[in-house]
Amino acid sequence: MTLKGTNQGFGRPYNRRIVLEAVRLHGPTTRGEIAERVGLTVQTVSTIVRELEEQRYLVSLREEPKGRGLPPSLLRINPEGGFAIGVHITPLGVNAALIDLSGKVIASDGQAVDNASPAAAFEIIGTMLPKLAGHRPDGRMLGIGMALPGPFGVDSMSFVGPTTMAGWENVAIRERLAKITGLPAFLETDMAAAALGEHLYGLGKRFSEYYYLYFGVGLGGALVHEGRVMRGAWGNAGEIGHIPVVPDGEPCPCGNRGCLERYLSLDALRRAGSGEAAWLKAVTPIFRNAIATIENLFDPETVVLGGLASTHLLERLAALSAELPNSIAARRDRQAPRVVVAQGGEHSVLRGAAALAVSGVLSPRFGHMFVGERERDVLGSGREMAA
Repeated sequence: MTLKGTNQGFGRPYNRRIVLEAVRLHGPTTRGEIAERVGLTVQTVSTIVRELEEQRYLVSLREEPKGRGLPPSLLRINPEGGFAIGVHITPLGVNAALIDLSGKVIASDGQAVDNASPAAAFEIIGTMLPKLAGHRPDGRMLGIGMALPGPFGVDSMSFVGPTTMAGWENVAIRERLAKITGLPAFLETDMAAAALGEHLYGLGKRFSEYYYLYFGVGLGGALVHEGRVMRGAWGNAGEIGHIPVVPDGEPCPCGNRGCLERYLSLDALRRAGSGEAAWLKAVTPIFRNAIATIENLFDPETVVLGGLASTHLLERLAALSAELPNSIAARRDRQAPRVVVAQGGEHSVLRGAAALAVSGVLSPRFGHMFVGERERDVLGSGREMAA
């Protein structure tokens, strides 16, 4: 965890969120340990902690004394201090979950539907949410985060083709989500939400510099750098699926030919129709070259395989990394495999989407810690800003 606080005058809400994330990742922990990790004074951290305790986001406990003096009180997340809804929409269906502050999935629901229209999807969400919220009828609902296949705001790629939500262009998604739920609403690409979920509730305690390769209906990814999901200038960094890898290859809905996700994605597996084993054999060289490309571009500690693919399929893909091409990652002093399977499980996207809502509510001035600089400068108009 290397996220740092700020001493700038407008930074208090930001620092509040950073402190909360530090406790989430490293708790139970002390005020002094938090201050050292995030680069703030103990006094500043203590003031923020007092506020978070008053708002029931944090609770403190003190161990029994083992000698002279009292041991420092330990801080941890109060799981019941607030709840958020995570929603994930894909060409396969609509999924949602009620998630507490510790990242625990209290309840989840899903409905399979092919390429749901906006009207159909929002109707499903409107039906799901009261049922989910009913599991904590007296709980404080902080917000709702939705994850969708990206990219956003690119005419030739957004909401085009079978790996995105075709027909969703020009839809005021965040505004409609806020209207039907009455909650602050946030929107993110599913690959970035999954990377955030993995960072907070999976491998984030082990790695701070890794690339999350997202196997969805399409293919995407996100670089986690010093504990932050890097979003790019416009929030679309990581669309690795649209890197052309086969000259004059299969046509892609984006307008190019031979794009990586035409060969390496759940949609590609479905279209191959040859069974998992045959497909894996066919795409092995493409997969291995993709890993080497990621390594040479980003120099990560490891490449994490996650997304909608089954753990079984991800493990079979990870096994192919035993014979990867040479790259800058082929170091003698490596302490981690070049490729590992995500630990966040099937709910990583939903957890990430819910965490996005919590971060946005706690720190509305910034939207959330992963927003691109250009979007941060246009407060209120970016897709991540609170409704």
